[in-house]
Amino acid sequence: MVALANRHYGYRRIAVLLSREGWRANHKRVLRLMREDNLLCLRKSPFVPMTTDSRHDWCIVPNLARGLQLTDIDQLWVADITYVHLAEEFAFLAIVLDAFSRKVIGWAIATHLKAELAIEALDMAVAARRPRPDRVIHHSDRGVQYACADYPARLADHGIQPRMSRVGNPYDNAKAERFMRT
Repeated sequence: MVALANRHYGYRRIAVLLSREGWRANHKRVLRLMREDNLLCLRKSPFVPMTTDSRHDWCIVPNLARGLQLTDIDQLWVADITYVHLAEEFAFLAIVLDAFSRKVIGWAIATHLKAELAIEALDMAVAARRPRPDRVIHHSDRGVQYACADYPARLADHGIQPRMSRVGNPYDNAKAERFMRT
């Protein structure tokens, strides 16, 4: 059993392998014996990088996009940032999604979480759609990338109205979170 445990097999698999060899061993007994001999390997929780830092002193705008009935494209854009686990490091992906069509209209990927990442995705969305001023509402979480001075200034340059989620509420930005899940 020690040789099997050194191969990092789970206690249930070890019980199956022992029964194939003719040993009568319940998985509960294997677990108890492995625990007594200190052969259980403790799983380390994977490292997940933080993508949102909402504890900052930048200006937060209220969420007025809740309950908005969408009838056409370019009424509500939602934005979010996630990470992509690569072989040796993490990359961060920022997207801008049209909430009506659920199409990604802007994206950027980089190995840093600076505001330039989100701004690059926003610039791609503006170049692709060329929205009319004061028609688009831009919704995001309260991350420092979206609240810092550069991002709202870029939104104002294009006549886009910013909105942000409530504190600790991922449901306000559910469309972007749903896309990031896939």
